[in-house]
Amino acid sequence: MPFADLHGLRVHYSLTGKENAPALIFSNSLGTNFSMWDPQAAALEKNFRILRYDTRGHGQTAVPPGPYSIEQLSRDVLALLDHLKLDRVNFCGLSMGGMIGQWLGVNAPQRFHRLVLCNTAAKIGTAEMWNARIATVRKGGTKSVAAAVVERWFTPEFRAASPAQVATALHMLENSPAAGYAECCAAIRDMDQRETVKNVRVPTLVIAGAKDPVTPPAEGRFLAEHIPGAKYAELPAAHLSNIEASAQFTTELLNFLKS
Repeated sequence: MPFADLHGLRVHYSLTGKENAPALIFSNSLGTNFSMWDPQAAALEKNFRILRYDTRGHGQTAVPPGPYSIEQLSRDVLALLDHLKLDRVNFCGLSMGGMIGQWLGVNAPQRFHRLVLCNTAAKIGTAEMWNARIATVRKGGTKSVAAAVVERWFTPEFRAASPAQVATALHMLENSPAAGYAECCAAIRDMDQRETVKNVRVPTLVIAGAKDPVTPPAEGRFLAEHIPGAKYAELPAAHLSNIEASAQFTTELLNFLKS
């Protein structure tokens, strides 16, 4: 997989599919890497040029010193698009990736045809919650929180029925760089877009998980109600709905992008 040097940040990415097809960029959630989008990449490569990347501090992308911010993570996306000479693309981001998408929809709408914001919120959690998570990870690494986090990523039913997929997700989180994870926790902690999402000027689909304890459906409905003209879909899943309800997720995504 290739790397891009973006103003001193070495970013790991994958660009697949037909060169003349419309481009679709995926943005991953906290504690994952771009392989979380494997189900969608395989299904959509026939229709789209698929760009996936590891967020700053994640996967094989560099882990520069913090502090990080959602604005900075969003500007990394724009720098990657510039590097690859992709003028205007579709965007799909989950959780932290969805927060990035919100910022981009307000501040760089001219770069995007459509936005898909998944299992995300204009504000996620409390400062106390994030500070406790940061302290735990800085002391004990991502393995110290992995089991509890994965319990919130998937429903008990999915964890029982799909142990191999759950094990893959757990391994991904346990091997996420602790410093990058902590700095991205701080970026999420410090971002509140409840007042600004009304200024998103890109056609938007919001996807929520009916059983998501991290960003419950009410958070998704808030986004859909406050982003002008946004559509809303709710899937039978917890937080990583693109994995737990992969077929329905991909169908919703494809229908929206082609509509």
